[in-house]
Amino acid sequence: MKHKIHITSGDHAGQLLQEAKLAGEILVWHDILYDGPRNPGWPSEASLQARAIFLEQSTDGGLDQAYVLETLQEQYRKLSEMPADTQTVLWFDACLFDQSMLCHILTCLQHLKRSQVDLICIDAHPRIERYNGLGQLQPSELAASYPIRQPVSPAQFEFACTVDRAFAEQDLTTFRALAAQSQAPLEWVPAAITRWLEEQSYAGTEFGRLEHHALAALRAGCHSPAEIFAAVAQADTPPQYWGDTALWAKINGLAARTAPLVRIEGPSPRLPQWQSKHPLAEYRVYLAD
Repeated sequence: MKHKIHITSGDHAGQLLQEAKLAGEILVWHDILYDGPRNPGWPSEASLQARAIFLEQSTDGGLDQAYVLETLQEQYRKLSEMPADTQTVLWFDACLFDQSMLCHILTCLQHLKRSQVDLICIDAHPRIERYNGLGQLQPSELAASYPIRQPVSPAQFEFACTVDRAFAEQDLTTFRALAAQSQAPLEWVPAAITRWLEEQSYAGTEFGRLEHHALAALRAGCHSPAEIFAAVAQADTPPQYWGDTALWAKINGLAARTAPLVRIEGPSPRLPQWQSKHPLAEYRVYLAD
């Protein structure tokens, strides 16, 4: 029987795919491919080392560099050792996080000369008003979605390579051109890149969109991390690409400015961005005086 592998972007989505009892192996890809240093396409060892350092720093030390490096090396090893005729099924959301990862994986599969690749990207669901991604679906709904998979075309592979290079090089000129496309080979990419551009400057301000929403939540009287997260999620437009780690990093950045814009009160000077001995409920965030 031909080898089959399902690749997706989150541990929860991976677990749901497991519960859907689809034939084949499941690989959950781990990385934040819209940000941080890397080379385009298949990574060099130096690029993986740089990624590991970046991911440790971006989680405020919550993820250990050595553990991250081992995880990255293992997932690329698994990809490279797949039999040449492996049927690969990519399950991804329409958000920035997933689209940057999708384009990178397609670029790597092209590098490996793998052509038997199908894509499932679900960008809406009739049961869910604020649909963000696969993690909101039931295993039975994922199983029912399997027949809608579509083969990845040569044009989509080539487009993915262009997008992956733009993310690796953080190329604003290319980003703006990609965001303006009305008929992109991967139709969800322009909106995802528009969201990336909004994190550089939102509504003509010096703040990215997450920072803008976080400051608005504080002005509205939200002070606990849970309140701030709920307010920012409500203010943002689906699909939501970020989680608590990304939001706490933005708030910590606002507090660390030369002229701090927010004040964090709690058992440590910064909101924990990963597992911590200090519960988030012990923290409060306020606008700086």
